[in-house]
Amino acid sequence: MNSRVSIVKCANYDSALVEAAIREVIDLIGGINRYIKPQSKVLIKPNILMGKEPESGIDTHPEVVRAVIRVLKDINCRIFVGDSPSVWGKEIENVDEVYRRSGIASICQEECVKLVKFDKRRMRKNFPLTTWLDECDYLINLPKFKTHELTLLTGGIKNLFGLVCGTFKTELHKNYFQVNDFSRMLVDIYEEVKPALTIIDGVIAMEGDGPASSGKLRNLGLLLASSDCVALDSAMAKIIGVNPLDVLTTKHASERNLGRADLNSIEILGESLPDLKIRPFLLPSSSQLSKNLPEPLINLAKRLIKYRPYPLPKNCTRCAACIKICPHNCISMEKQGIVFDYKKCIACFCCQEACSSAAIKVKKSIIARLIGL
Repeated sequence: MNSRVSIVKCANYDSALVEAAIREVIDLIGGINRYIKPQSKVLIKPNILMGKEPESGIDTHPEVVRAVIRVLKDINCRIFVGDSPSVWGKEIENVDEVYRRSGIASICQEECVKLVKFDKRRMRKNFPLTTWLDECDYLINLPKFKTHELTLLTGGIKNLFGLVCGTFKTELHKNYFQVNDFSRMLVDIYEEVKPALTIIDGVIAMEGDGPASSGKLRNLGLLLASSDCVALDSAMAKIIGVNPLDVLTTKHASERNLGRADLNSIEILGESLPDLKIRPFLLPSSSQLSKNLPEPLINLAKRLIKYRPYPLPKNCTRCAACIKICPHNCISMEKQGIVFDYKKCIACFCCQEACSSAAIKVKKSIIARLIGL
């Protein structure tokens, strides 16, 4: 049987409009009862990367979360909402501020559902994942439609990285710092915790140097849904303008038969991909896919194509989030601002992801610039 992905247009985040679109995108693939048993306990996992207001486009919009809550209320579910934001060091208390600024806290209060912290963990397939997975019967995954400096895009599979508790994320970045290894690790997590349903918030999307403040917002006006994250991420890649198998998480998950990556084997319901006629997305600066270079040239030059983070002192607020996140401790705070020890830097771009002030950009090697990457 082909995997099914539904795509529905949604022009803005008006509450009634979003709720109608969420109901439609779920109904197109069979309705909520197909995926969630009535009166069950459900964990909703948005993408809450950092404490920025909804209009920043960084986090899953709270109205999308509200709409999913209301669909679950129709079948009398007990609902929990949570994520493990980009909060590092021992400052776990900052999660409350992240929830507040993102708008998730107020939505949960208004809808009378429990907002939880991922502060307790259990080892599952070598990863310390939140025990709320054990407490609940189902997981609903709500990613944000964004490009990503390391993984090219952050969709259904990548969003599950937030199930890893607290600072262990930095250890995983350190242990799997090659993008291929990191992508395999993300697929390990997907294989362990496959969500019952995934809905991507693409009303306002992000292109360029995502997934945080260095990305550029884009009015996409879409919601996507599927029970198959591989198929969903494949459709997302097509919309962005890249081959689905160029996204390594999609490639590795498809090779393990965890979902469908071939668009010919995916039933697209609602909006047709060709009819959308979407201009290709601006890809991350660090992506070798940024230009359509011949593959032999890329293979020849890739050892000389390097990227590294560099600071913009004028934007830096000296919050030290980049220092806390760095898995190799290669960032220090000096009088002039943050300083990188590039001998230790592994170019994982965790620092850029954690920066809420767009104070860290990507610097390309001379070869990368010469060949137009």
